[in-house]
Amino acid sequence: MRCGILVCVRNADHPDINDLDLTSVLAAMADPVRMHLVQTLADGRELAWGELEVPVGKSTLSHHLKTLRGAGVTKTRQEGTRCFVRLRLDDLEQRFPGVLPSILNAAGPLTRLAARPGSTGHDIVAQPPCDPDEDSGDPT
Repeated sequence: MRCGILVCVRNADHPDINDLDLTSVLAAMADPVRMHLVQTLADGRELAWGELEVPVGKSTLSHHLKTLRGAGVTKTRQEGTRCFVRLRLDDLEQRFPGVLPSILNAAGPLTRLAARPGSTGHDIVAQPPCDPDEDSGDPT
């Protein structure tokens, strides 16, 4: 089933809460793009796939969403031709109390992503957030 350009699985498999594995959850969030997606969804909102802003191609975004879903971090649903994603906040908190807030706190402000020059989008790097009080290096 297509949702816009991204492929959405009509009846996507989501692991049962008792099958969530901490190692898999942490591994899924270890990628800068996936961490950015988790941070974006951390406020509990459900977003359409097209609302997710990441500097990767649609097939790569689909891969990242599948990885998060497979680890039990997110839940995907389809409504007509649109696909939506949200964090499984309650399930993660029930299974691993305090882990997600700790990770989000350690990650700090929303991770900015940038592709390396000449990148095809497969080598995204996280950049530290801008500090508005930091000297920009401009001598003027």
